[in-house]
Amino acid sequence: MAIGGINHVTLAVRDLDRAVQFYVQVLGGTRRAQWTRGAYLELGALWLCLELDARAARQADDSHLAFSVDAEGFASLGEAIRLSGARIWKENRSEGASLYFEDPDGHKLEIHVGDLRTRLTSCREKPYEGMEFFDDGESETPAR
Repeated sequence: MAIGGINHVTLAVRDLDRAVQFYVQVLGGTRRAQWTRGAYLELGALWLCLELDARAARQADDSHLAFSVDAEGFASLGEAIRLSGARIWKENRSEGASLYFEDPDGHKLEIHVGDLRTRLTSCREKPYEGMEFFDDGESETPAR
């Protein structure tokens, strides 16, 4: 049995209405359901669950969730994100256009133009320290 992709992402939020507003009005998501302690949204093919949790806190590391955007829509979405007052947490140093920002609860997010193929092409031209490439798509059979 192999993993087929991401099923859904759940983010803990301190203010559900504020979070829903950001993901719908700024990022263009679609609200599919909402209840007292949560909401289900669609962002492209992503099923996003927002879950009310007073313990939600800002991350202190580089862990983040990146959303794919096309080159034509990048500038306008980036402008909407900046106009929302979202905090920019990192400058882009990767291939392709990227904007690194936080949602109202401090979840680190990114919009990115490109995919794994374009990243690997760029890395072949300028590899990270100690980087190896596995052209055969090396994988291991998971334990049963």
